[in-house]
Amino acid sequence: MLLQMDNITKKYGEFSANRGIDFSLRAGEVHAIVGENGAGKTTLMRILYGMEQPTSGTIRLNGKEVSFASPEGAIRGGIGMVHQHFMLFPTFTIAENIVIGNEPGSGARFDRKQAVKTVDGLCEQYGMKVDPRAIVSSSAPGVQQRVEILKVLYQGAEIIILDEPTGVLTPLEVQELLEAIKQLSKQGKSFILISHKLNEVLDVADRITVLRDGAVTGVVEKGNTDARQLSRLMVGRELAELDKKTITPGEKVLEVSEVSIRGTKGKPVLDGVNIQVRAGEVVGVAGISGNGQSELLQVISGLAQPDSGRIAVSGKDVTGMSTREIREHGLAHIPEDRYVWGANRTATVMDTGLMGHHRRLQKGGFLKLKDIRSLVSGWVQKFSIKTGSLETSTQYLSGGNLQKLIVARELEQGTPFLIAAEPTRGVDIGAMETIHGELLKRREEGTGILLVSSELTEILKLSDRVLVMFEGRIAGELSAKEATEEKLGLLMAGGTL
Repeated sequence: MLLQMDNITKKYGEFSANRGIDFSLRAGEVHAIVGENGAGKTTLMRILYGMEQPTSGTIRLNGKEVSFASPEGAIRGGIGMVHQHFMLFPTFTIAENIVIGNEPGSGARFDRKQAVKTVDGLCEQYGMKVDPRAIVSSSAPGVQQRVEILKVLYQGAEIIILDEPTGVLTPLEVQELLEAIKQLSKQGKSFILISHKLNEVLDVADRITVLRDGAVTGVVEKGNTDARQLSRLMVGRELAELDKKTITPGEKVLEVSEVSIRGTKGKPVLDGVNIQVRAGEVVGVAGISGNGQSELLQVISGLAQPDSGRIAVSGKDVTGMSTREIREHGLAHIPEDRYVWGANRTATVMDTGLMGHHRRLQKGGFLKLKDIRSLVSGWVQKFSIKTGSLETSTQYLSGGNLQKLIVARELEQGTPFLIAAEPTRGVDIGAMETIHGELLKRREEGTGILLVSSELTEILKLSDRVLVMFEGRIAGELSAKEATEEKLGLLMAGGTL
């Protein structure tokens, strides 16, 4: 056995993040770890990578007991980790990012030509093509993911930990990554894959360990399980089927008319975009990241101003209005980036839940703290948000738990129109079930929803109509019955049906 983790326990005060976990990894194996947010997946891997120390338990590498006091020690032991959020220098070249920390050259001189040659050799050896001279910030997410993997391979990793590696990738990039993992495992590299995407896990993993509440609930071979069994092991119950009722859409709650925004180099990032959303319908927007979706959301919500065109919310022209004014006219907004647009890291859970509700939850200039506490406590219970207390700073919440808090906050605004941008990004399968159910409930109540998601399965599951964006334009529109992953993928790549 290449790696053996025995009886790993990690306590934070009275809370146990890991409870007596046994985990093993064979040479050349892809072993996936799945579980809900807070199940202990990332904590276990942080212990292996030297970012945390276990309260008790042992780690053996090639039969020898080891203990890593830092990631540097783990790297020397042949373990590399690719984190969920890329850790690259955006202004550096790909080659510079890969060799950083062990740069070729003599003395203080960095040999760039040798760095490029070294990276070309890595690409040839492992079958992962990148342009060593390209700047990271101008590279697609799929390329950046390959750069992260090549970086740990350059460091000599035999065990590679991948933490939610497909979160920002397109369907084509996901398939390319999974194929690369398979090829590298055939060459003897071993992978630990943390993921909540069961279809990807079942595609690439040899074995799957399921965690729930910090403990192992099952270890299964890929050929002896399916998504239904894994879901049951993850959440401890059968997941309900979505009930999407047939609804006749009502009045327009959003109208985007010929909206354009010029880019920095003169090329429009939005080019004559027209979109309508009616009460009681979900309109999905699909597209590869960087094709205008972010700018569309910003211009609708008042975070950016259009150079031309008109935007109406609930029949009122809101073009040029502030974010506050547009929200007061009937907009709620689950933002695509929970950290940049959705929360203040230093705010408490209660204060984060209050944002956007504070004007109605006050009397005589004083906040009604009892009502606020009751409201946010209800969300914590309903969405199973794991937090020590309402006074906990949001920086200590996992990404998935912060996402659930923001989703709850915006759903409870009770507005006629809702932007739901990446509503289930980083959440587990149980929370995804809850969020999808709540979105469809709002649809039944007459809310019009603009759904922007990089998850095509989510778009197809929830949408009544699907729009595809390509290079700042609407490249096509499909009804729910017409839409398939193949058709959407073709439009996303600039093709025609």
